[in-house]
This record gives sequence, C-alpha cells and structure tokens, in this order.
Amino acid sequence: MKAVQFTRFGSPGVLEVVELPVPEPGPGEVLVRVHAAGVNFFEVLMRADRYAVTPDLPMSPGVEVAGTIERAGPGADRSLIGMRVAVPLFAIGRGSGGYAEFVAVDSGPVMQLPDAVSFEAAAGLMVQGLTALHLLRRSPAKGKNVLVSAAAGGVGSLLVQLARRDGAKMVIAAASSNEKRALSLSLGADHAADYTAPGWQGHVKRLTGGLGADIIYETVGGAFSRAALDALAPCGELVLAAMGRFGLQAADVEHMLDDNQSIKGFSLLPLVTPQGVREDLAELFELAAAGALTVFDGGRFPLHQAAEAHRAIEGRRAVGKVVLVP
Repeated sequence: MKAVQFTRFGSPGVLEVVELPVPEPGPGEVLVRVHAAGVNFFEVLMRADRYAVTPDLPMSPGVEVAGTIERAGPGADRSLIGMRVAVPLFAIGRGSGGYAEFVAVDSGPVMQLPDAVSFEAAAGLMVQGLTALHLLRRSPAKGKNVLVSAAAGGVGSLLVQLARRDGAKMVIAAASSNEKRALSLSLGADHAADYTAPGWQGHVKRLTGGLGADIIYETVGGAFSRAALDALAPCGELVLAAMGRFGLQAADVEHMLDDNQSIKGFSLLPLVTPQGVREDLAELFELAAAGALTVFDGGRFPLHQAAEAHRAIEGRRAVGKVVLVP
C-alpha cells in the first residue's frame, strides 16, 4: 500500500510516498480502507520539529481517518465488513499512521458513519469537531459576545456554528481575507473582523457597545494573542487553544488582572475518554447528517500531494478542513 512518511524534519518537501505492506488485522482488529485522512496544523508543526513532542523517525502522520472495513481479524465481528466508519486514532493512543491507504485498528473504537455524512466531513469532525465542542463546554457561549479567531479554519468554522447553537448573544468572526470572512458570515457569524487590519480591536468594541468580547477563543497564537487582549471586555476570558507560542508578556497579564480578566488554557487530549469520544462524535455526526452542522471542504489532496496539503495549511490559504484522499 501507499503511505506518506518523512525521515527527516524540514519543509513540506520532506514528505514522501512510500510502499509499505498492507497491515494484517490482528485478534479483534479490522482493516480499514482509508477514503479520507484529516490533515491538521499540529502535523505541520511536527513535520518541522516545532511541536511540543519530537516524534521518532521515520514518521507517518495522521490521527483521524474515515473509510470502509475491508477485513476482520481473528475474533472480530465479520458483519462489520463493508461498514462505513470513522476512526479517531488519536483517541486510542495512535499518534500516527493515518496518511495511508489502509490502517488496522481494534474494532472497538471504530464508529459507524451515517450515510448522510461524507468521509471527508467525518475527518473534519474528529480532532477539529471535538476541539470546537470541548471549547464550548469549557467556556460556554450562551448569552455572551464571543470572538472566534481563524474563524474560517477547521476548528473556527465549526466553532462559529456551535457557538450560535449554544445561544451566543453575538458571534464575531476574526479572519484574514474577504473570502474567509464571507464564509464565516455564511456559517452563522453575526459580524466579521479583519484581524490583519490596524485597529481591528476597535471594530470589535464598537460592535459590542464599547466593551469588547466576553470570550475570545484564540487558536492562532503568536502576536495575535497579545493583540486580542485589546478586544477583550472587562471580566472577559481569553481561551488559549493554539499549538504554537503565545505573545503574552508579564505586563499583559498584570493588565488583565487589573481588568478582572482571565486566561484559560485548552488542550483536547486530556479531555478525551473512549466512551466520551463515542458519545461526542455521535452528537457531531447526528448534527452533520441533519444539515445542522457544516464541515467546509478546505481541499482534497491525493497522497502524493501531501506536501501541497501541508503548504496550504502552513501558508494559511486553507479554509475549512483539508483532507488526503488515498
């Protein structure tokens, strides 16, 4: 089978397609033919050795796949063969291997996929869907003026929709281009702000009666974290969920204390449990199947164009969910 891996750290060009044996499903396992593998920003960081953990090499990225069950190993239910499934590899201790034509996994964690949910949409509802869902559980939007950063991205586009369903008073989408802001508005944001424009924070304050956002869901990192403080209301909450560094200094924190503002960290994996993942994904799949939650197609790339998929994410050109389609 074909799989994508890298044997050294560096630019997207280090990603290469290799031939590997099709994995043999062991006891209780099933073999899944991958129809869509999610591509995530943390995999871009990992490839460049800029992630919190340095992976062993060679590394085959990919922690979420959707496809069909081809074979059942000893002891696995053979009636599963042919079933459309989603496989959240990250939730079962598998931090790699999804950028491939096949994966062999324990049959227990695989989830049947409703016919109305595409493989590509399923890939977008695992890491990013669960992130958006748990961000709102940790910091509910109901009755609040909220700002969603990178609002046209994989997490942001889902967060805009879920915040609206959660009963947010106002959803403000922060995005860097006309196309991205238009997408955010089409998904339910009340207003959009160009966070690359000087003084964009003043626009947010005008929209909120001079106060600022009660909650800012921050998934960008870097200088944006510091800039976002100027758009945060007194007693507001800055939720930090980006993968990279944050641009906050000690003086910024002191100023937040004076304004009774708070910082809340967010990391998905510590919140994930096997049963919780099943229940949460079932909820997300049900919403998507009913047309109440849209996973925007951010680009479909064949395995041999995995480098292009990484470039699209790294260059912030992508909107919605980027997937590989073996």
